[in-house]
Amino acid sequence: MLHLDSDLSRPFSISRFSMLKYLCTVIFCVINVLPIINHARGKDITEQDMAHYRERIKSMFYHAYNSYLDNAFPYDELRPLTCDGQDTWGSFSLTLIDALDTLLILGNNTEFQRVAALLQDTVDFDIDVNASVFETNIRVVGGLLSAHLLSKRAGVEVEPGWPCSGPLLRMAEEAARKLLPAFQTPTGLPYGTVNLLLGVNPTETPVTCTAGAGTFILEFAALSRLTGDPVFEEVARKALRALWKTRSDIGLVGNHINVVTSKWVAQDAGIGAGVDSYFEYLVKGAIMLQDEELMSMFSEYDKAIRNYTKFDDWYLWVQMHRGTVSMPIFQSLEAFWPGLQSLIGDIDNAMKTFHNYYTVWRQFGGLPEFYSIPQGYTVDKREGYPLRPELIESAMYLYRATGDPTLLELGRDAVESIEKISRVSCGFATVKDVRDHKLDNRMESFFLAETVKYLYLLFDPDNFLHNTGSEFDIVSGPWGECVLGAGGYVFNTEAHPLDPAALHCCSRALAEQQELQELLLGLTQPPGPAGAARGEPEGGEPKGQAFSESIALKHGERRKAPILTCPMQPFTSKLSILGQVFTDTT
Repeated sequence: MLHLDSDLSRPFSISRFSMLKYLCTVIFCVINVLPIINHARGKDITEQDMAHYRERIKSMFYHAYNSYLDNAFPYDELRPLTCDGQDTWGSFSLTLIDALDTLLILGNNTEFQRVAALLQDTVDFDIDVNASVFETNIRVVGGLLSAHLLSKRAGVEVEPGWPCSGPLLRMAEEAARKLLPAFQTPTGLPYGTVNLLLGVNPTETPVTCTAGAGTFILEFAALSRLTGDPVFEEVARKALRALWKTRSDIGLVGNHINVVTSKWVAQDAGIGAGVDSYFEYLVKGAIMLQDEELMSMFSEYDKAIRNYTKFDDWYLWVQMHRGTVSMPIFQSLEAFWPGLQSLIGDIDNAMKTFHNYYTVWRQFGGLPEFYSIPQGYTVDKREGYPLRPELIESAMYLYRATGDPTLLELGRDAVESIEKISRVSCGFATVKDVRDHKLDNRMESFFLAETVKYLYLLFDPDNFLHNTGSEFDIVSGPWGECVLGAGGYVFNTEAHPLDPAALHCCSRALAEQQELQELLLGLTQPPGPAGAARGEPEGGEPKGQAFSESIALKHGERRKAPILTCPMQPFTSKLSILGQVFTDTT
């Protein structure tokens, strides 16, 4: 737990006390709830083995990273077979942004500082480029936000007002503002693509995938809480609620939706490609924001998923209205699910599903994009493995929860197979076909942002990201002292860690400032119609309700997120967010 000042004579502000209460809850429920396993090792995994693989993984990172710098910068991605670069998602040195926080996690403060300054000088978002709204958010906005929040740890001389201000935060905000026109639809669901200079093209297709519409709450809520501008969180919440309203009578959502009409275009329901991170952000958004509404949504989805898509610890694709099987396949992107299950305390099912997926990895030395469960083999034209991180991500979460040495075996297998199959003279290449290990001329930025990062964290139990609250920093924010870096980091879907304490630090100060302004306004204004002193227009929406946590609020009603409690629990339920946090009334 956090060790607070024992000097009772020292002034202790209300805002700092509130933030410490919040931090105690988040750290205990998200990190101490991830049981401290004393770094349990498998029988054949020694401390020397762990250190050996950490060094191997570092070597993998720097081989890929230096190859990108030498051959591809300032393009988005490295082409490892031809030793050159290409722009893929928007022409803003994407791999460098995606790799920035990984540098710090590997302990390279000097290069973090150099790259952070370089990005400020070279990246321009005011360009005539059509960019993916989803990818720009998770990779660019998420990467810049994470780097901003980690800047002080990396030795960057932060400006006054940090973490509520800073150059990387301003860059993240600028990038996110370029995405806002995509949300200007009748439903609030965003278009899939936006021109960074001109906005949404009039001929842009209204069809987007479910994940593309519902994967914004982490980055956009973080931006709103750090900057004080509620617009980002508002549009992200509106999109989530719009998707929630479109679920079928049996509680499932499809794969692609029309953002203008809310009509489902592809009605296949599952947990994989096109849907995956929508479910992920409901859980992680609930944790980061202490939001009961988001967890309630996921709980209902989880029941439907288990009822209609789960078969013998596999998850199939079904018709969203009838629940009949439409595609009996496993997709590599679904491998994130065991890790997500660990966050809600469903460890037994998570391990069973993980082992199913691990058998596929061992069969091919990687996960093919599609795998036919009945046939036990790859699916035609979906045989590739672009060095995705999802199974490694689940291994990292589950190892933190259980200490099961099987999970380290996956990590070793991943290091060995990626090195043997994918390593070339200029980085690591996508596996075009897992059957014969032919390669493709691409190294996606997520290899450095996610795959290497999760591998390293799997073998580095003492990394600062695994902090359980035993260490923290107290920094002077714009309105007082803030407690940061105490743990409880929430990874976005591109593995960029966000510190929820910083969000609370900035938004709490803004909320208190707003309350004081309203109080002073009420004391100075003459009596008027009920609610006028609070700035409510007659018959209209309340002003200043920046962070409403529930759609059930009435006009003029102000609700603060409750401080959730997290009592001591038996080991088997220590990861239960739903049962032990949101329903606890003690």
